[in-house]
Amino acid sequence: MSLLIGDTAPNFKANTTKGKIDFHEFTGGNWYILFSHPASFTPVCTTELGRAANLELEFKKRNVKIITISVDQTEDQIKWIEDINETQNSNLEFPLISDSNRKISNLYGMIHPNASDTMTVRNVFIIDPSKKIRLTLAYPASTGRNFVELLRVIDSLQLTSNHKVATPVDWKDEEDTIILPAIKDDEISNLFPKGHTAIKPYLRTTPQPNK
Repeated sequence: MSLLIGDTAPNFKANTTKGKIDFHEFTGGNWYILFSHPASFTPVCTTELGRAANLELEFKKRNVKIITISVDQTEDQIKWIEDINETQNSNLEFPLISDSNRKISNLYGMIHPNASDTMTVRNVFIIDPSKKIRLTLAYPASTGRNFVELLRVIDSLQLTSNHKVATPVDWKDEEDTIILPAIKDDEISNLFPKGHTAIKPYLRTTPQPNK
């Protein structure tokens, strides 16, 4: 199944390291990151989950919760968490989904047969409180993800969900933003009282509205 930005994230029931969940009930009114990893007791995945655990407070500040999924058994995942915490100096508290029958992985298109037909690639789904998918990414098994970049994307998504702006290349929180092209010049002063700079008629910047 190919899930696209704007689609509703499919619901599912699953066993996790924190017990059984109904995904939509579990996520509640939060933003959520659902990410897959190929396997427990593997080196890159160990570093990734340790990094996610060490950044969990930063995600919580943004009302974002984390959940991850692999095709491993729950018992193996629980044992592996001990290794993650030991080697990555972390305290992993978010749940790991066991998808040993690959039902959820196939539902979300996490199995890429030309890469591997037995384990997931490194997918990322950012899901908003209305259960809409706002971002999708897929990394190969050989490449660990950048979780600081995911924080940056969340900052952008949450900002642009509430203000009529977009964020430019390499944007970071507290930097200038771009006024949407649909906004007319005579609307700018009311919408953006901090002022703006017109570089081109289609390229107008303004200080970040929510700071």
